Amino acid sequence: SKELLGQYKIKVPDGRLAKTPEEAESRCREIDSERYVVKAQIGAGGRGLAGGIRFAATPSAVRDEAGKLLGKALVTEQTTAEGEVVASVFVEAAVKIADSFYIALVIDPASGQPTLLASDKGGVEFEQMTRMDPDLVGALALTGTGKKGVSSFLAERGFPKGKTDAAAELILSAQRAFSDNDMTLLEINPLVLSEDGEWIAVDAKSVLDDNALFRHPEFESFLETNDWSAAERIAHENDINLVKLDGSIGVIVNGAGLGLATNDMLVAAGGSPANFMDIRTTATSFQIAKGVELILEDPQVTAVFLNVHGGGMTVCDTVAEGVAFAYSRSERKLPIVARLAGQNSSWAERILKDRHLPFETYPDMSAAISRVVELAKSGGR
Repeated sequence: SKELLGQYKIKVPDGRLAKTPEEAESRCREIDSERYVVKAQIGAGGRGLAGGIRFAATPSAVRDEAGKLLGKALVTEQTTAEGEVVASVFVEAAVKIADSFYIALVIDPASGQPTLLASDKGGVEFEQMTRMDPDLVGALALTGTGKKGVSSFLAERGFPKGKTDAAAELILSAQRAFSDNDMTLLEINPLVLSEDGEWIAVDAKSVLDDNALFRHPEFESFLETNDWSAAERIAHENDINLVKLDGSIGVIVNGAGLGLATNDMLVAAGGSPANFMDIRTTATSFQIAKGVELILEDPQVTAVFLNVHGGGMTVCDTVAEGVAFAYSRSERKLPIVARLAGQNSSWAERILKDRHLPFETYPDMSAAISRVVELAKSGGR
């Protein structure tokens, strides 16, 4: 993220990536600084409060701090209870901070346009502060808004007088990075005003739209080196988006929106999803079977919820065929609660019945969720 921001003339601290304590010590000697920061590289936020960001005064101290992080699991409020193993650290120059702020660029779901989120309160406790006071963050639609409009908005949000024009220039540069690289999120927290009066992006996070990867072959290497689990990698290779969670209900869903809504409803009903799943429209029944097998292999799963709305390229019977294939190859015959709607739903139910799968069907989503939560809590019995 910082590398991308640097390409758009946004100032970031000088930093290097390291995968061993010795490399961290060596790389930090290339950085001209009186003090250093060692940051755990994981795919979740909340590192600062979890001890994943450490300060060091000398290269040898950098080595020691890197050694405390590398190879260890870091548990934050955004990871599972097992946490994420730190495979690399980022060593960078420490910044003398006068004040911290927060900015982010997102796509407004109503208008489909880039929107600026900004707050005069940034830093590691930002998320906790916004839970207590959502009004800390203001929003501004960026389409058609120039430097003057952004500067005025920042002044209204409490950014320091005399510095809003420079901050607006940085934000407009960030907007170009956001659009040019097909991002769905670009977050800078904290955006700091240094003691020298410069705006510096001390920490940054970006989310790239997978659907736009065909326009960005330069990002393909990220997919090869990211920290997916083995299950998530197998799912991705089979046109399924899968995120492992720590619950007991295996979730089989087509569509990201339906998947998120399903997991929310399961939690609201007192259940705990074991995964998030989004079967892509291009997935075949054999590929779907691979994803279902991953769920059946999870020893924490005691019941399966099949929630499919057939339409477009993904019809209900294709998903049902995938489920049937997976069950035919697995020794675990976990109970299935199915809610099937849309194209070929009746045919999908017929497939599950003919293959003698242990399933119950419910036309109503709420009733189906209540039943699968009940089954999961009883251990699938």
